[in-house]
Amino acid sequence: MQARLLLVEDDSEIAGITRNTLIQEGYEVTWATTGLEGWEDFQGAKYDLVLVDLMLPEMDGFTLCKNIRLKSDVPIIIISARKEDEDKVEGLGLGADDYLAKPFSLVELKARIKSQLRRWRRYQGVCETGNRSRYADGLTIDWDQRKVMLHGDELLLTVKEFDLLHVLAKHPQRTFSKQELYEHIWNQVEAEGLHTVTVHIKSLREKLKDPVKTPYFIQTVWGKGYKFIGDLL
Repeated sequence: MQARLLLVEDDSEIAGITRNTLIQEGYEVTWATTGLEGWEDFQGAKYDLVLVDLMLPEMDGFTLCKNIRLKSDVPIIIISARKEDEDKVEGLGLGADDYLAKPFSLVELKARIKSQLRRWRRYQGVCETGNRSRYADGLTIDWDQRKVMLHGDELLLTVKEFDLLHVLAKHPQRTFSKQELYEHIWNQVEAEGLHTVTVHIKSLREKLKDPVKTPYFIQTVWGKGYKFIGDLL
């Protein structure tokens, strides 16, 4: 297979034509019918490019793009019937690499996919730099092995605690609201889970021996959320 693609589209007719065309081109294509399903598929496998509609049930395309971009630099192409400039600007601002309005030419779609895949492969060739980060105050994170060490001792983090640390540390100095963290890590969009985020952040801080008032790693931005402030060595 040339590449593995994720197609997130709730219109079965459009998805069927698009998927069949891309399979004929030699791509492996996974089709998701909702934004939430697409996000779960993305977390469960490695993809080389994602095609996202904006008007999706359960989780809209904007939120899906944001979640994907927090986790990966994989190319994202938005395909949508919404042609407003504001939608295009917002989608590209959230990290999408291209925007194709419906109805679109399959020839143009194939050309844009090939272009984005070429860029992605060049990027991967240049930017493969190992997956271990070391910070001041004794913190080391092995991203591939999902291991966290403090002063040489491995910390026993839960899956959710590691995922929280991952999204915060991979985007240092960026403030994330509890809502953003809950949507990204728990795959839910309702607000009832904000206390869950608070509990997990508290547990993560305790394991990192990170005091709330004078933090080394995770800082509370009062009224807004949390950000990672660890200094890379």
